[in-house]
Amino acid sequence: MITIAVALSIILLLVILYLLFKIQVLASIFKGSYRKDIGKSNRVNAALMLVFFFVMGGLFIWSFMDSQKDMILPVASEHGIDIDSMFWLTMAVIGFVFVLTHILLFVYSYRYQHKEGKRAYYYPHNNKVEIIWTVIPAIVMALLVFSGWKTWAKITSPAPESAVVVEIMGKQFNWLVRYPGGDNKLGLVKHTLIDATNEFGLDLTDKNAQDDFPAEPSAFHVPKGQPVLLKIRARDVIHSVFLPHFRVKMDAVPGMPTSFWFIPTKTTSEMQTETGNPDFNYELACTEVCGRGHFAMKMTMIVDEPEEYQKWVATQQAKTFAKQLQGSATDSTAVALNSSDAAGAANSSAPKQ
Repeated sequence: MITIAVALSIILLLVILYLLFKIQVLASIFKGSYRKDIGKSNRVNAALMLVFFFVMGGLFIWSFMDSQKDMILPVASEHGIDIDSMFWLTMAVIGFVFVLTHILLFVYSYRYQHKEGKRAYYYPHNNKVEIIWTVIPAIVMALLVFSGWKTWAKITSPAPESAVVVEIMGKQFNWLVRYPGGDNKLGLVKHTLIDATNEFGLDLTDKNAQDDFPAEPSAFHVPKGQPVLLKIRARDVIHSVFLPHFRVKMDAVPGMPTSFWFIPTKTTSEMQTETGNPDFNYELACTEVCGRGHFAMKMTMIVDEPEEYQKWVATQQAKTFAKQLQGSATDSTAVALNSSDAAGAANSSAPKQ
């Protein structure tokens, strides 16, 4: 509330100053001395340009430094360091040009303000200047593009064969995660097999599907220090896998599987210590607006030490999709038989006509 009041006060002050200047101009017109007052008005405007530059520039620097800690998330993957380096290099180049051009903009506005009797120097063209401010930006941009392409090619290279495979499927409005089991190969899925009990559409006739197992509904696990290959797909509309601390972002597109691999470098407990937040958790979020429940499409990712991860896998491997689906089928058959027996008993006890 205080911030709003201060902002409104500043706006009101600027409006008052503007009206005072307008009154001054109108008074000059009535007096017949309007031309004389142009010089004074220009000097005031030129000075205000410099004041605006220093005040707003100072506020910008202060706001950036004040929010820097919350704005930049700690990095927790190997390629994330390369992403951050590329980002800050680009920001440094763009920031330098931005600051330089704005310094010149405001200084020139002050230096070359209108003055009586002063004429502008007519300088239509200079080939050397044109070449300089065309070639230098072109070289800088080419270097930035090349470094970015090199970093992206490294990040999107094929995953190592030893990578831990995790499939993430997006659907309105949650994430489903499955693991390939001991063979490290995900089983075949078919969209025609998707139903209330087989949400992945798993084809149990495929031998690779027999040992696939799901993650917990609210969280999935990956090991620290090992390559993790995310196989990404969507069941209905476009979603987007985003793991901000790992600098991982990849769209989940229906009918077009995508992938992204990375190496986690900090466990969840290590990040809790680093951030000083005992409740910290890595978050998987959807960053593609996918419907009215988009805001709730989140999931926790837990990074374990390799030994802890293996223990977790051992406890989950017994809960394969095959067992769950067979159990559901058995339950459905039992319900159907019970219903049939009940119907038969009712028919046998009914009086004959």
